[in-house]
Amino acid sequence: MGKPYLSPMTATLLADRAVIRLTATEPGEDLRGFLNGLVTNDVTGALPVWAALLTPQGKVIADFIVWADGDDLLLDCEAEQAEALAKRLSIYRLRRKITIATDPGLGVHWRADDGPSSDPRLAELGQRWIGERSGDDASSQWRAHRLSLGVTEGAAELADLLWLECNAAELNGVSFTKGCYVGQENTARMNWRQKVNRRLVVAPLGESDPARQRAAYPDLGLAVDHRRAEDIPPASLPAWLNLSDPA
Repeated sequence: MGKPYLSPMTATLLADRAVIRLTATEPGEDLRGFLNGLVTNDVTGALPVWAALLTPQGKVIADFIVWADGDDLLLDCEAEQAEALAKRLSIYRLRRKITIATDPGLGVHWRADDGPSSDPRLAELGQRWIGERSGDDASSQWRAHRLSLGVTEGAAELADLLWLECNAAELNGVSFTKGCYVGQENTARMNWRQKVNRRLVVAPLGESDPARQRAAYPDLGLAVDHRRAEDIPPASLPAWLNLSDPA
């Protein structure tokens, strides 16, 4: 079945996203090492990667995609959370020679087709890139597309949940081999036990549990629920999410 929200589609700008730029202001400052010690994924290797900043208890403060721009790092994040995220990261900077600020000239762009810049979470999400902040807004098409694939993001859907409950392992949002980061202890313990008791799931709005609902999208007939794993019908699971007990 086709996806009418994608055709015709010429807009690419995700106007509800913003870009935070991290820059080392002195030679020898380890910018990637700084961020790597804070976020869930390994940012010392190939980019982009999806990652999150967590509380010490392992709960989500913000999620974002980390990009390289020369020696700088760019965070593709929710526009509504950008200033707060930049301030939070600046708290950890201490006396390091690093600037952290939103870059108003840059925007996040997306297109649903295949190409060389696939979304790091799931190739089916389409192409994603950073460019000039101009053009028509594709945010509503993006939201419909990602929810159709069962992918959640942003504060309304993820905030204050444990990172692995957000399907971060299945969507390439966490490294279990990198060094320490904020919130690592609970995240690593859940992975070691191979037991994530609750999960985010995208469900038809009529089947959503109001007591477990995180966000509702009446225009799409969908909702995001935070349910116990055993209460999620197999038919509600996207193809990339397997909740079978490990052998």
